[in-house]
Amino acid sequence: MRYNNLEKFLSSIKNGKLCTGCCITFSDPAVTEIAAEAGFDFCWIDGEHGILDRNTAFMHIMALKGTGCAPFYRVPACDHTEIKKVIDLAPAGIIVPMIMNAEDARYAVAACRYPTAGNRGCGMRRCHCYGTIPMEEFWQNALNDPLVILQIEHIEAVRDLDRILQVSGISSIMIGPYDLSCSMGHPGDWSNPQVIAALDEICFKTRQAGILLGAYAETDLSRWIQSRKIQYLGCINDTGALMSGFRQMIETIQRAL
Repeated sequence: MRYNNLEKFLSSIKNGKLCTGCCITFSDPAVTEIAAEAGFDFCWIDGEHGILDRNTAFMHIMALKGTGCAPFYRVPACDHTEIKKVIDLAPAGIIVPMIMNAEDARYAVAACRYPTAGNRGCGMRRCHCYGTIPMEEFWQNALNDPLVILQIEHIEAVRDLDRILQVSGISSIMIGPYDLSCSMGHPGDWSNPQVIAALDEICFKTRQAGILLGAYAETDLSRWIQSRKIQYLGCINDTGALMSGFRQMIETIQRAL
């Protein structure tokens, strides 16, 4: 769609580019504009953690119109009502956290698609550009827009991964490595063989299934890119970027003294 840069994002993936993104938690939509100007391919607007309400999410999504950056929105839970609240704002992707099994996956897909493929409610507004997109074109686009992005971030989901990947309509799997490592009893231990094996398994099976593969990771990037062949990567959040910039400037001043 022309308002959410989904085609540009998918075209970049198809052409072999590793797409990168920033996680947005601040309220000010200027943060998303800055991320787009910096060159990120997508912004992950986080409605699961933090303080963002629906209107603020709308401002973030609108801030990316006219940029080359695609807005993804993470809902608080795998819940039909939570998805319904934001899907008509026309994000390029809906990120659904803590998918635990194939039943969750089917529920999430259904909430993102109109009947008969799903049970999305009809309340078109921005999602068909306020009536400027012909309805036939809109219905066709809605078969694949927004992306249905399911987060695998618990060992129970890994155990049911084969069934999850068989669910029709999944656009992408996004890995949440930290929550996954916590669920295994090894929080943030990226050298643990069991954690490595679980992450490798998700990546291998997702690619084998022909499903778009993403993750959030700030460390061990060579493994994610070279070995796991991730296709898009959330690699920093706004708070982390601000802290890093502040510390860098303080260190720069200290070295100049």
